[in-house]
Amino acid sequence: MTIEEFTVGHYQNTVERIAVRAVIMKNNHILLVQSNRGDFKFPGGGVEKNETHEEGLIREVKEETGYTDCVIMDKIGTIIERNKDEFEEDALFQMISHYFLCDLISEAKDELQLDEYEAVLEFTPKWVTLDEAITKNESLINKFEQNSWLKRETYVLKQLKEMQTLY
Repeated sequence: MTIEEFTVGHYQNTVERIAVRAVIMKNNHILLVQSNRGDFKFPGGGVEKNETHEEGLIREVKEETGYTDCVIMDKIGTIIERNKDEFEEDALFQMISHYFLCDLISEAKDELQLDEYEAVLEFTPKWVTLDEAITKNESLINKFEQNSWLKRETYVLKQLKEMQTLY
């Protein structure tokens, strides 16, 4: 996977967020999180202070999917997004998303522990094919003004599909 950069203008400050995202495949399906808007995203989110990427990813997978036995295998790519910050004047917002190939060593699940915005969006874990997720996300990309993850996640889903065709 390649690093993707989107840069807009010149800014005084940079606000940076580091995120980790799980790629979990099983029986030609991928585990994603679907919102009540219909779009799909990878399980994952921001790394908290004093937390490693691995600790953050295992926590995020448990919170968003309920699966408690996630094992991280390999880092498969990084996406860097840069846009004007929505909250801070004259600042650039930089999101660095690290994608990891993961596996579930058991079907053990806990209750979801969603953040407030995730609960409002009714995040629900779903096993879908890459084609289903790509088609659904592409149909929604231009529908939502705030689609921060739609373009990024659709890009990564397409990269995964491309990698699958190589094997």
